[in-house]
Amino acid sequence: MEFFDFYRKDRWPHQFCPGCGLGTIMNCLYKAFNDLNIDIDKTVFVSGIGCTGRVPGYINADSLHTTHGRAIAFATGIKLSRPDLNVIVISGDGDLFAIGGNHIIHAARRNIDLKVIAVNNANYGLTGGQMAPTTPYNMITTTTPYGQREYPFALAELIAAAGANYVARWTTAHPNQLVKSIKEAMQTKGFSFIEVISQCPVNFGRRNKMGDPVFHLRWIKDHSVPISKMTFDINSPYDIVDLNTKGIYIIGDLVKRNRSPYGEIEKEIEVKGPQE
Repeated sequence: MEFFDFYRKDRWPHQFCPGCGLGTIMNCLYKAFNDLNIDIDKTVFVSGIGCTGRVPGYINADSLHTTHGRAIAFATGIKLSRPDLNVIVISGDGDLFAIGGNHIIHAARRNIDLKVIAVNNANYGLTGGQMAPTTPYNMITTTTPYGQREYPFALAELIAAAGANYVARWTTAHPNQLVKSIKEAMQTKGFSFIEVISQCPVNFGRRNKMGDPVFHLRWIKDHSVPISKMTFDINSPYDIVDLNTKGIYIIGDLVKRNRSPYGEIEKEIEVKGPQE
């Protein structure tokens, strides 16, 4: 697949801020599709509101840009009505886990055959850098000028506990691993979820004195620890006291299992009939 077969070149240049991690994520998505030779005409992208919500508009495929927090609900309707399609949700942490939190938890519980990429930039980047459900403890946002004093969601662990078949966390500092993870998600039946920790240099990085985007990217990499070196069920990976604390993001494949996806169980019931 040629680069501009995947993207809508007529909509470039894009609207993302300089140094934003979304460009890296989009290129990883393209690389995964190209490696697997996935038919773009058999794929639908769904997003909600936020910076990440703009991504499907640049991809040369059918897409839905939905109301705030409802990307999973729309994607569920598409998948149940057209199970032959690849349905990919790509949206931000605020959209998926704040107003949309209830939808994503139950979609994971039901194990609906959706592929979800949640871009976690630790704040509401589009609307001014307010605190999000993922803002690490003690970090600065426009609504927490003295430091965040609430403990954040650990997104990947939350979805793993809810029942998804495949759950992983990577960062924009690990593009090769992210490509491999997207390929794994696309080839896994049932609910697949990838959390991508991404830099937001304009809002989050600037307020936390992280310097330029390269410094912010290095900070993310320095604060990431492979799951092989740390158990993820002891403490939240987002605990942080100061910027020198190491190892707040646990990266890698957290869950791989083979539960029957939502829809297949219902078909079995239709064939067998009600139990006596």
